[in-house]
Amino acid sequence: MTRSEGPRRTLPTSPFTRPTAAAPEQFAAGDRVSHDKHGLGRVVAVEDDLSVIVDFGSSHRRIFVPCSVMTKL
Repeated sequence: MTRSEGPRRTLPTSPFTRPTAAAPEQFAAGDRVSHDKHGLGRVVAVEDDLSVIVDFGSSHRRIFVPCSVMTKL
């Protein structure tokens, strides 16, 4: 028996399907964010989609994106 060329089909419920990577979050000035270590904050500036500056109340922090510990609210 020969296998046909082309991508393999898998069932959506199969335990062998690879998880798809979620698109990285895009931040804009004024967005509210939650950071696991620093808490709630507001994006002050975006620097070339490489980092964002976030005001956490007591301090401003530069966070490099994508960042797994920071989510947009």
